[in-house]
Amino acid sequence: MTQTVEIKIPDIGDFKDVPVIEVLVAPGDKVEKETSLITLETDKASLEVPAPQAGVVQDLKVKVGDKVSEGTVILTLAVTEQSAAPVHPEVTTQEHEQAPAQPAAPAPAASSQSIVPGDMHADVVVLGAGPGGYTAAFRAADLGKKVILIERYSSLGGVCLNVGCIPSKALLHAAKVITEAEEVASHGIVFGKPQVDLDKLRGWKESVIVKLTKGLKALAKQRKVEVVHGSGKFATAHSIQVETAEGLKTVSFEHCIIAAGSSVTRIPGFPYDDPRLIDSTGALALSDVPQRMLIIGGGIIGLEMATVYAALGSKISVVEWMDQLIPGADADLVKPLQRRIGKRYEAIYLKTKVTKIEATEAGLTATFDGDNAPQPQTYDRILMAVGRRPNGREIGAEAIGIQVNERGFILVDPQMRTNVPHIFAIGDIVGEPMLAHKASHEGKLAAEVIAGHKAIFDARTIPSVAYTDPEIAWMGLTEKEAIKQGIDYEKAVFPWAASGRAISMAREEGLTQLLLDKTTRRILGAGMTGVNAGELIAETVLALEMGADMQDLSLTIHPHPTLSETVLFAAEIAEGTITDLFLPKK
Repeated sequence: MTQTVEIKIPDIGDFKDVPVIEVLVAPGDKVEKETSLITLETDKASLEVPAPQAGVVQDLKVKVGDKVSEGTVILTLAVTEQSAAPVHPEVTTQEHEQAPAQPAAPAPAASSQSIVPGDMHADVVVLGAGPGGYTAAFRAADLGKKVILIERYSSLGGVCLNVGCIPSKALLHAAKVITEAEEVASHGIVFGKPQVDLDKLRGWKESVIVKLTKGLKALAKQRKVEVVHGSGKFATAHSIQVETAEGLKTVSFEHCIIAAGSSVTRIPGFPYDDPRLIDSTGALALSDVPQRMLIIGGGIIGLEMATVYAALGSKISVVEWMDQLIPGADADLVKPLQRRIGKRYEAIYLKTKVTKIEATEAGLTATFDGDNAPQPQTYDRILMAVGRRPNGREIGAEAIGIQVNERGFILVDPQMRTNVPHIFAIGDIVGEPMLAHKASHEGKLAAEVIAGHKAIFDARTIPSVAYTDPEIAWMGLTEKEAIKQGIDYEKAVFPWAASGRAISMAREEGLTQLLLDKTTRRILGAGMTGVNAGELIAETVLALEMGADMQDLSLTIHPHPTLSETVLFAAEIAEGTITDLFLPKK
């Protein structure tokens, strides 16, 4: 027996009257569940509407150019009686890039009646209390859920707050003060050589961490979020076993949000038992200032630590396997940084790798290989900064049927849901980019989905910032990505050498770059290098989310003299209205 069912546009957020740009099936086609039926084009992304169940297409109710909203009938489908139960499909967005892939069809969830209560029970359990985890826990509590937050460390905040983002920025601030005091000598203001008290500097850094972790503890208490300290692993699809100081405890749940983060990547064969070989956590401990230091990895983490130790007096060398520092950013953005540190650091080796590290009494001797490989060199400290790996295989996820790919990432859909319907995952553990602000956004979204809100990940971009000196920030499409995708774009670049504010700060090495669609003139991406670039990038993120074009930016009055007006000037270059530079007419 077969019956005919109407397939309708599902919940697509706030979008209405969305145009159909592709019809992917025809009458008579046999489709499987999740087969894409049509493609819609919103001002944020292309959306594919999948089949909620298998069947044979009968009548198409829409064509290319039609405008549809939630509830519009797409087509009728002939289905067998056993598969005719209504299913509510979820929309997938092509711009949801942080998940490596979509999970397979959800596994059946246990009913609440079949959940075996643990030593503690909650509506929502969050595994991991980093920026994504505590955001998810607090949002779920605000939405009326009973929440338990599991954290393996003694304080909340995860890697970011305790041994990552926050302490590194505290030390980078100290490095900036030292560097500025040194460079202001050319203006006629001379300070003596700084006397660095490492104990006090370390204590100040720790005080920043304590202040923030105490704040998180208070917020958890105010929201009645119960915190369990210990290492957790899934025991069943509705429970986690936690190794606490008081012994093993079982925490059961209706829903779970995995926010278990990532760990430092290690290269096999290196002498990790030697305390002179450190990772970013060891570097932030600031036990001493080595005379000579090698940093393996020319990415953001490595170069931020280089900035700190160079300011404190270390002779820094950086080795990077790729052909540029910070490989994810456009080369034009990296050049001002490379020119500056090239004069200050002992060496920068590109297209080079370390093949061997030998521990000797004199130090750690590194052997190099590559286009620019030097002879073996001995260093007082070597910092490993070659990236991070997800913790997907460390929490027992696969044992309960959660899909984990070969790299250790947990697969999720645009609602951050795994293939086990009541379990969600967010942050580093679901894919690149591994950034705290991405995790926080995802954590809030997952909590809202659990609470019944109609929410979906539809951010058009996730900004990245290197807090080096100068800072580098970018968002949206990079020029490399635009070329690879064959996008017809234009680039407008304003050099900070023409910025009154930058010149008055003696920091005119920077630039602001906008990428725009050649036809629509809408912003596609942006990047900037210079003082406080990480603060300035937010305006361009908002511009991209709002679909702004160059005229929108060029007609927005910015305060003068500021670094923020470099965005205005770059837009004026794109519009051909710039007066602060003379550009010959094309």
